[in-house]
Amino acid sequence: MRFIKNMEFCRMRLILKVLPVIFLFITPGQLNAQEDPPRPVQITVTAQILSFGAFYHGAVGGTVIIDPDDSRSATGDIVLLGMGYSFSSALYEILANPGTIISVLNGDDATLTGDNGGTLTLQIGDSDPLSPFVTTVPYGVITYLNVGGTLLVGNSGANPPGNYTGTFDITLVQE
Repeated sequence: MRFIKNMEFCRMRLILKVLPVIFLFITPGQLNAQEDPPRPVQITVTAQILSFGAFYHGAVGGTVIIDPDDSRSATGDIVLLGMGYSFSSALYEILANPGTIISVLNGDDATLTGDNGGTLTLQIGDSDPLSPFVTTVPYGVITYLNVGGTLLVGNSGANPPGNYTGTFDITLVQE
């Protein structure tokens, strides 16, 4: 009787050891190892800065808007001028693992100071790709991020003609 119980016990142990191996061979599909740990997102500022070009404003003022697709529009009594001055959205280069979710957080409004004593307010606008977005290219291949903005322009007394400069902050959140 004891011999039969020991044999049953040995048979069960053998089945429990062989069964997982059998399942490995009959499991369809490909087995993959664990993916690499996430790399931090790298962002590089390019030479293409947020620029509003040349414009004229009257007694009321208004806004000058640069969209992420580099188009420009105005509101109020602002007249957009060519005059050889370029306008563009800000362009950044991003390196991230594929499948990384990135959210663009706009900082506070920025104050731009003129070489003539005036100041303008800059509101950071939308981005392209629109936030949040998922990177789809392999690490090492650049994902381009364009960021637009809105320039709040007062009347000609508050904002005399001239060149205005300043900085703004954006934050990328990796998920």
